[in-house]
Amino acid sequence: MSIGPAAQPAITLPVEGMTCASCVGRVERALAALPEVASAHVNLATERADITLAKDLPVGALIQTIEDTGFDVPQQNYELAVEGMTCASCVGRVERALQAVPGVRAAHVNLATERAQITGVSDIDALIAAVDLAGFDAGTVSAGSEAPVSIEEKRDLEAQDLRRDLGLALLLSLPVFLLAMGSHIIPGVHGLIERSIGQQGSSLIQWGLTTLVLIGPGRRFFEKGVPALLHGGPDMNSLVALGTTAAYLYSCIATFAPGLLPAGTAHVYFEAAAMITTLILLGRWLEARAKGRSSQAISRLIGLQPKTAWLSGTTGSREIPIDQVRAGDVLEIRPGERLPVDGLVLAGESYVDESMITGEPLPVAKTPGDALVGGTVNQAGALSMRATAVGRETMLAQIIRMVEQAQGAKLPIQALVDKVTMWFVPAVMAVAALTFLIWLIFGPEPSLSLALVNAVAVLIIACPCAMGLATPVSIMVGTGRGAELGVLFRKGEALQALKDTRLVAFDKTGTLTEGKPVLTDLHLAEGQNRATLLAQIAAVEAKSEHPIARAITAAAEAERLPMLEAAEFTSLTGLGARAMVGGARVEIGADRYMAQLGLCVAGFAEIAEHLASEGKTPLYAAVEGQLAAILAVSDPIKASTPKAIAALHQMGVKTAMITGDNQQTAQAIARKLGIDHVVAEVLPEGKTAALQDLQSRYGHVAFVGDGINDAPALAAADIGIAIGTGTDVAIETADTVLMSGALTGVVSAISLSKATIANIRQNLFWAFAYNVALIPVAAGLLYPFFGLMLSPIFAAAAMALSSVFVLTNALRLRRFTFTA
Repeated sequence: MSIGPAAQPAITLPVEGMTCASCVGRVERALAALPEVASAHVNLATERADITLAKDLPVGALIQTIEDTGFDVPQQNYELAVEGMTCASCVGRVERALQAVPGVRAAHVNLATERAQITGVSDIDALIAAVDLAGFDAGTVSAGSEAPVSIEEKRDLEAQDLRRDLGLALLLSLPVFLLAMGSHIIPGVHGLIERSIGQQGSSLIQWGLTTLVLIGPGRRFFEKGVPALLHGGPDMNSLVALGTTAAYLYSCIATFAPGLLPAGTAHVYFEAAAMITTLILLGRWLEARAKGRSSQAISRLIGLQPKTAWLSGTTGSREIPIDQVRAGDVLEIRPGERLPVDGLVLAGESYVDESMITGEPLPVAKTPGDALVGGTVNQAGALSMRATAVGRETMLAQIIRMVEQAQGAKLPIQALVDKVTMWFVPAVMAVAALTFLIWLIFGPEPSLSLALVNAVAVLIIACPCAMGLATPVSIMVGTGRGAELGVLFRKGEALQALKDTRLVAFDKTGTLTEGKPVLTDLHLAEGQNRATLLAQIAAVEAKSEHPIARAITAAAEAERLPMLEAAEFTSLTGLGARAMVGGARVEIGADRYMAQLGLCVAGFAEIAEHLASEGKTPLYAAVEGQLAAILAVSDPIKASTPKAIAALHQMGVKTAMITGDNQQTAQAIARKLGIDHVVAEVLPEGKTAALQDLQSRYGHVAFVGDGINDAPALAAADIGIAIGTGTDVAIETADTVLMSGALTGVVSAISLSKATIANIRQNLFWAFAYNVALIPVAAGLLYPFFGLMLSPIFAAAAMALSSVFVLTNALRLRRFTFTA
């Protein structure tokens, strides 16, 4: 974004973190040091910097300068709904208009979703005004907040308007076409016209009907195209408006003032103007219908939310609108009903179909205390639930926001398209002008007529629409299909990056395994009592949140052992835990923790080796500085894990496991699953380093994890994939989320990424190949060799079908399936 030097505009930026006059001075000096800055004044009380520019300077450079001094410039994310865009050139105009607004750091516009996403410190009214000035209609929208009915209604109304205009245009254009071209279809028509109404009468009728076509159904092209042309940003509407106007005005001169034209060139081309308008309206109507189908995934997700809920009260239950439900309300769920919001089961037992959220086909058993997700379907039992999340806080609302954000993203593959489309329409207009001149100077007689026909064909056949839709429509359908399969792309870029994955690294606990370990072995040192020692160990582990700790406390509860109190508890990340129980110091952890304590575990070496060979995790317990026992905890492997590993290998993707387990246990699990590479005995902070090592060896690496300690690794990986059943921190850090715990979702995500990018490349190839091949044909390239010229009518038909092809090809992704 550049700011014109002549205006010397003032830019105001918020600055956070300043505490004194010294801070103000630092910011002012840093800004004033920029050669493009005329003056900079920083106010500590308002926490704002007012900057006047002397030369062009991107706002991002000002923000970076302030941040480099150690202060923050808080930026907002805005989303606008933009109406009236029809092609890639429109997208470019809106983006340039938004980027020219002071305070805007980045602006991305999506043709398929008709949304603009802006990052910066600008005023929302200034953004809307900039879009309006560019010739489009804009309004604010909050992600996930627009009613699904309004979205569907908008699509339906657009298709209905286009169908109505198409019908009227066809009704008016058909007689024009028959009068002009009838003799080419039905022998004797030309003579019949000459004997009845005459050639002049025929021209007058064609003029009248074509005028009605252009001022009626064709008006939309002029309303958008002419302002765009006047603003210096011509788009597809401008090309259509120019082409039809040229054919129409030439025909008007030939009809009403033929003497102004050279002898033998007074031909009428009303049928070209009328049929071009009709055929392009046909393409727009088919395009609108296909667009509607491309966004059905979002509509289906939004449609999962019930409109009402049954609120339980002292006098019984009553039905209330869904927007009146509050967190903490007790709701009644009847058999067969959709759950209105997220919550917890208070009473009752049932099975709930969560397939629309997780993609898992089997219903899940629900008993008191279990979590419920809004939008899922209760089966045969009745449930009483307490609402825990409502409105925009529900999982369904968050899924919708994630999908919308991913659908609105611009992938790196779009960069080339943006560069081309910026100059595409002006280049087409230049080619059309050059075509006219070449035919006028060098063409055979009637050269003026032929020059006009070929120039109009060039204007009409060019299709920036196909280029503009090639990427965003595929993204929209691909991310929507992913949501249906339980794969959420939190960042649109992940959709492209996943296809390049060479290795998938998995965390073990909760990712490859169920994350619900059970105590399987407890071998005591001489003189120890099982019940006493297990009660002591359980007292320490009761203070811990680790899954292994829960397995030990569960074993103590199952044996009905007394729950002892632990004091001075300390958790040693990656090593173990210690506490005082009944006056005795109890320490539990891995062999490396025992070594740190100076305890020798050689006496349990044989048992430890046997446990590790079975894939169990050996732990040691010490009481008062004496080794007391070796115990083993086993975490069952998920049923989906072997299938997912095998499927990844079939795709040529390597696998790795990063775990804190000892080498022997980790190798035993890896052998069982066929995992290629094992990184064992890694502390949580070491996962990032392990990933970097894998990246240096294998290239593009994806990491799959579920816990808080996986967050750094999820961020460090080329692609972070979080298990949706894991922690919020992991999900927020990841690029992609698997809504169910099944690892087959990893395979689906990579396969869908490959299918979507392949689809985008097909669309881009078609869009570019179409224009590169047919614009020269329209210009008359084949005439010197074969005597062939392309009629503007056929050019309009080809252009209309070009966009439809791109949309139809993208819609094939709706049928994407991958069975691991």
